[in-house]
Amino acid sequence: MKDADAVGKAGSIECGDYIHVFIKVKEESGQEILNDISYETFGCAAAIASSSMLTEMAKGKTLDEAEKITKMDIVDALGGLPEPKIHCSLMVADGLKEAIKVYREKENK
Repeated sequence: MKDADAVGKAGSIECGDYIHVFIKVKEESGQEILNDISYETFGCAAAIASSSMLTEMAKGKTLDEAEKITKMDIVDALGGLPEPKIHCSLMVADGLKEAIKVYREKENK
């Protein structure tokens, strides 16, 4: 994403699954809204599907709402994932939480 307000990183290149979550935030009626979100994911189909679902679930939410998206929320929205692939949804949720953390730290300085 060009000119992202923040980038969150999660996963491990050594393990094969890694994500960058890019966010743009706008203030609307005193709320910080996740105006745009994109990702760059390296990994299996489950990691890519989880990343895509996250963008659908998070876009337009407040940062507080988006931060509450869990790995199981993503798994449920996908209609399930095989047990060995659940970690992909955790990585994606962690990437979003990291992006929000980076954004808030940047804005508080």
